[in-house]
Amino acid sequence: MENLKVSNDILFILLGAIMVLAMHAGFAFLELGTVRRKNQVNALVKILADFAISTVAYFFIGFGVAYGVHFFQGSEILIAKNGYELVKFFFLLTFAAAIPAIISGGIAERAKFGPQLAATFAIVGLVYPFYEGIAWNNNFGIQDWLLHQFGANFHDFAGSVVVHAMGGWIALVAVILLGARHGRYRKNGEIAAHPPSSIPFLALGSWILIVGWFGFNVMSAQSIDKISGLVALNSLMAMVGGTLAALLIGRNDPGFVHNGALAGLVAVCAGSDLMHPLGALITGGIAGALFVWMFTITQNKWKIDDVLGVWPLHGLCGTWGGLAAGIFGTTALGGLGGVSFIVQLIGTLGAIAVALIGGFIVYGTLKKFVGIRLSQEDEFNGADLSIHKISASAEHDGSW
Repeated sequence: MENLKVSNDILFILLGAIMVLAMHAGFAFLELGTVRRKNQVNALVKILADFAISTVAYFFIGFGVAYGVHFFQGSEILIAKNGYELVKFFFLLTFAAAIPAIISGGIAERAKFGPQLAATFAIVGLVYPFYEGIAWNNNFGIQDWLLHQFGANFHDFAGSVVVHAMGGWIALVAVILLGARHGRYRKNGEIAAHPPSSIPFLALGSWILIVGWFGFNVMSAQSIDKISGLVALNSLMAMVGGTLAALLIGRNDPGFVHNGALAGLVAVCAGSDLMHPLGALITGGIAGALFVWMFTITQNKWKIDDVLGVWPLHGLCGTWGGLAAGIFGTTALGGLGGVSFIVQLIGTLGAIAVALIGGFIVYGTLKKFVGIRLSQEDEFNGADLSIHKISASAEHDGSW
């Protein structure tokens, strides 16, 4: 029976890893549909290349930083040790690789390819696992200290803060250091519109992410005996809340609608195992509204050229999700309890601090020594031709 349980757990977490891996196709198509046509190939290549670099960084460095586990042993020792641990690495890797996938959308259309891959290695190898280990492995005894001082640990069931807020706040640093795309904000105060190149691809990316998210959230239980239907229902309700809020406030804009669903899912990750479904619906609705409002303010008022709006979507909605777990996770509001708002605030602010400091060190260093931005000519020609020497669709196919 014990062997059967272990085998079931391996299969369970493997299916979760595969579902989250599939979400990276969602990241790719969401970016492809949002950027201009001359940058579509780059969007696709970046996500796959970033995932490959993330795997190497997390395998050799990051997993050890977060959990103290390494793979520098013979295969016979690894397989005898526990096959579950190997698949768990795969599952947690897909979370880690989401960080550069998030950042990619913010810096699209003007970032150099090589330096971004270098940034991915540093972030997934060191910055992200540093905080991941604190939140999910009690590194440095910080969780114990919070429990002793406030009576609760920092709670982030599926990564509103650990993954999404971390990625969104690092992306904000990268976007600011890069600067806006040429011609986006003109000297006379006008804002040049860069409409999405393909709403169908944008919608496809959103739907792939939505479906995969139920592996992201539900299978964060990491063993089949801990699976919770409450997580699935709360994820559904938050997604619906985010969609409806973005539909209403965004005035039927398809970009807002499809990202509103994602905003709701980002926000519910942290407390999806604790909240009442009504709390999840409200959490998602607030996140959808927050995304629409802050995307508009960021782009038009503050003139921060965050192409996909990854700071509002992941950074701010992830931050809200960490706090929402401390609100709607309480028994007073129908949750299961065991959480503290002050602890959620401390843990969330800690993640933001790590993201801002780590992001500035990584991207600031790269900017100073090798540069992180394409030349104006290469940006004008588009990343597809400048970096990959091919466009998404040939103007001439060579036939008569």
